[in-house]
Order: sequence, then C-alpha cells, then structure tokens
Amino acid sequence: MAALRPITWKRALAATWLGSVVVLAVAAPYLPLPFPPAAPDLAHPLLPPFRLAQHWLGTDGQGRDVLANLVFGARTAVAFTLPAAALAAMLGALLGGAAGFWHNRARLPLPYWLVAAGLGWWGLSLPADRAGLAVAVLAAGWQIAAGALPSLRAATPALRLPLDALVLGAIALLGSVPRLVLVLTLGGAGLQPAALLALLVLSSWPESARLVRAEMLRVRSLPFMAAAEALGLPAQRRWWRHALPHALHPLRAAFPMSLAALVGLENTLSFLGIGFAPTTPSWGRLLGSVRLAPTAWWLAVFPALILIISIISLRTFARGLTK
Repeated sequence: MAALRPITWKRALAATWLGSVVVLAVAAPYLPLPFPPAAPDLAHPLLPPFRLAQHWLGTDGQGRDVLANLVFGARTAVAFTLPAAALAAMLGALLGGAAGFWHNRARLPLPYWLVAAGLGWWGLSLPADRAGLAVAVLAAGWQIAAGALPSLRAATPALRLPLDALVLGAIALLGSVPRLVLVLTLGGAGLQPAALLALLVLSSWPESARLVRAEMLRVRSLPFMAAAEALGLPAQRRWWRHALPHALHPLRAAFPMSLAALVGLENTLSFLGIGFAPTTPSWGRLLGSVRLAPTAWWLAVFPALILIISIISLRTFARGLTK
C-alpha cells in the first residue's frame, strides 16, 4: 500500500480555515450577534470598527453591522458555491467520462432521438410546438414498450451518436468566451438565484469534463477493462461500475480549484449587484459598498481579507492533493 501523505502545517491551516468557514455558515442563524445583517442602525452609519461595543467591526453607509454581514456572507458563499461546484463536477464527470469511453461510436435508439427532438421543438416554442410534444410522448411510450417486449426492442433502429465530438465542441464553445463575460451577458438582465446557479453550473462543467475524459482514455486501455469486456459485461456496466470510478481521480484536486474560482466569481457578481437580492448578505456586496464611502477602509479590508484567505486556503488544499 502507498504511504499516507504527511499533512503539512500549510494544509492543516488551510483545512482549519475552510472548516471554520463552513461551521460559521451553518451556525450563523444561531450565533448571538447583536444585530441581524440587514437591520440598519441609522444612529451609527459608517461607524469605524472598535468604537462601539454593539458594532465590533463597524457599520456600512446604511448602518448595517459589518460583523453580521461577514458571518452571513459566509453562509451565502457556502450555500451557493458548494452546490454549484458539486453539480458542475458531476455534470462534467458524466459528459467527459461518456465521451472518453464511447468516443463517437455510441449508438442511441431512435425513440431517444425523437424524445430529444420533440422536447426541443416544444421548449423553443417553434411552429406546431404541441406536435413536437406529442412526438416526444409517443417516442417515450415506444421506448418503454421496447423495454418490455424483446421483439420490439430488437426491431428498434439505433443511430450513431457523435458523443465525443459534441462534448469537445461544447467545451471549445464555452472556452471561447470568458466565464465572467458569459455570466454577465446572460445574467445581467436579472436572474433568480436558482437560475444563476444553473448558469454557473452550465458554464463551469468543461474543466471537469476535460480532466475526466483524458483520464478515461487511459483507463480504457488498462488490462482490467479488457478482462471485463472478455467476460461479456455490458458496455454500460463496464463504464459505470469499472471505468468511471477510476477516471474520477483527477477531480480530487480539481474540485477545490473549481470551488475557489466559483467563490471569486460569486463575489464578483455580488460586487456588481447581480444575482442576489439587495438584502442578501455577501462578502462581495459588502466590498462593493466601499464605492459609496471611499474613506471607510473597514468595508474593504475585512471582506477582502476573508476572500483572499479562503481562496488561498482552497488552492493550498488542492496542491496538497496533487502531490
């Protein structure tokens, strides 16, 4: 067995900080904070830190407590970026793993093509969109019947799916536009947090897909995969049970890096006032409030320090996983 990697003091500090941020995010509603994050104290706007016992880290231009916004900003960051990074990694792993395993030789039964075409026709509201929906429903029924009747399943044609070309084309298309520009273009008109989360997932999966696809190309040539094929195991089982778990190893180090990128992107959007309601606490929104009060240094220093330490900790943790 390989020896366990020693935990360096840098990784220990990074893990301690990240664990503290997660604990703080979970415990934020239960902490005995003097003020809630959105409550204004009109008697003490722009109060410097350490001047008043109730406002230990000062207030912003509307009298909102900086400490409460930092604490609940951690909750916003964790609740938003962790699901986005996890869903993007899952989507990229499935697409990249399938593309690397089947290349362009995958074959898809005709009903699946008709379901996708019918739903796409209906979803885009093209002319006779109800006919597209009817085609999708009939094709789904056809596939269900084919699964129960071997004779119908044998008679159902299957068309070749250029899966690898499609995935690589999508990766190249999304890579040709900077992620921030893409998110600002699609989300600048105003999106609900759930829609913004979906947008970040759809714009972040290519990194995971590229890594898993490259690893899948190596895994497919290993002897145990040839043995599984010689035993007559179905291709779907060989992919899901044997190939894909081995191809996911690069995601161990890629996930913290993706999370660091999404933390920075989420706070950039909050800084620009995109995605969340104005009452939602965020480190980026707190950092952006310094534009209205340039002399209020505490509005920039405290959230910037937390952001810098969090991103450095994630990168340090990722580097430790690659060694």
